[in-house]
Amino acid sequence: MSDELTRLANSVLWPGFLGTEAPEWLLAELRDGLAGVVYFGQNISDGMPELSAALREANPGALIGIDEEGGSVTRLESATGSTLPGAAQLGAVDDIEASRATGAELARRARAAGVDVVLGPVADVNTDPRNPVIGVRSFGADAALVARHAVATVDGIQSGGVSACVKHFPGHGDTHLDSHHALPVITLDTSVIEDVHLEPFRAVVAAGVDAVMTAHIVVPAWGEKPATLNPVVLGKLRAMGFDGVIITDALDMAAIRESVGIGGGAVQALAAGADLLCIGNPTNPGSAALPDQDERDFLAARETIVAALRDGTLPRERVEQARDRVRALAAKLQAATPTAAAPYDAAAIVRRALRVVGEADAAASALAVVDARRRSTLAVDSAAGYVAEALAGDGFRVRLDVERASDAERDAALDAASAAGGRVVLLVDRPEVEPAQRALIDQVAGRDAGAVVVNVGLPVRGELPLPFIDAAAASRVSAEVVRELLIR
Repeated sequence: MSDELTRLANSVLWPGFLGTEAPEWLLAELRDGLAGVVYFGQNISDGMPELSAALREANPGALIGIDEEGGSVTRLESATGSTLPGAAQLGAVDDIEASRATGAELARRARAAGVDVVLGPVADVNTDPRNPVIGVRSFGADAALVARHAVATVDGIQSGGVSACVKHFPGHGDTHLDSHHALPVITLDTSVIEDVHLEPFRAVVAAGVDAVMTAHIVVPAWGEKPATLNPVVLGKLRAMGFDGVIITDALDMAAIRESVGIGGGAVQALAAGADLLCIGNPTNPGSAALPDQDERDFLAARETIVAALRDGTLPRERVEQARDRVRALAAKLQAATPTAAAPYDAAAIVRRALRVVGEADAAASALAVVDARRRSTLAVDSAAGYVAEALAGDGFRVRLDVERASDAERDAALDAASAAGGRVVLLVDRPEVEPAQRALIDQVAGRDAGAVVVNVGLPVRGELPLPFIDAAAASRVSAEVVRELLIR
């Protein structure tokens, strides 16, 4: 009986793992019915097709997912930076065909790596400019714009024989907390949530999206539990007519790990109506992560589910329903015939998305880049060096942790940039909501009126004391296109 329950629990679990080769424990679980795996940056190498083939040899029906959005969020290109436009750039261009083509190209790249589920696009309406976790991952702050581009991107992805998983239901766009580190509470009137934040999800459900990911956020009017664990919230998704796979955001994120725990979260998520439990990125605990954190997190979820099935606190019928949805998706993907992706020019889309204010594009012979972006988060590699590297080219660049830097450290970085020759470029990502970034802009303006600000975060709504370029993504292709604009 325990073996049967173990296989049932495995059929709804979707762990991440450490390393670029499949560990033996993972292969053994795949042979014992594990639903599949999720790839993160630590899994990426030149051997992705071979890795995916090894996983499917262990379980031919395995779903292999990846957290790949383009723009500021990439796993496939985590070492060098994304060469796809991000959602905010696509929203700025507001060209449905560009979003559809980007989805198709994303699917082509995923299939080449042996991946068949893309955790994207983001369908959150980013209505809070302080948002530390969504921001430029969203198509914008207008529900109708987000809805039409989410639908187009889903269409592009799924026409490529890959499942899209829109996220983060019921909408993570109006929060100023990161659920990787805390449990955000959404205090909006529920009519605003229904009219604004749920609208893109209604649109993608109507368009036939294969999967939807939950958010670890609390809407007090709908109960005290976060959406991932809340049957009221997940019931709203089913009431929209969605009968696909509900995938949880990672259960090892602090919002769940440090409240009910991974095991408790797994049981509660299934009971609430989730189908596939993402155990996610085993580096989520940060410095506390152990060498076998991947297996530990997986077993914490699996063993708790088996115990709940055995004592009847988790109905077996509910887990079997979830398993059947997951298997149906796997069967659909195995039978899929992808449409061939058309020729694609990411740089052309990014150029259309740039917003240039003032004499930002005045010709320069060289650039001296001061990288003052915020520190990286678990969701977004905000401070990735490839952005400054691509922007500076062979020129000077320096990283400045502006939130922690002393006055002397700031002065030394700016002095070095000025002495390097060329035009000083201040690289930022939150110039209107991070006081330290704005203060640095003012300081540079007082020293060098010829400097330029390159903002890879949400577009500037007001004015800055220097010319600036809103690029709307911390990606390699964005940096390369901006450099082309600045260097003549």
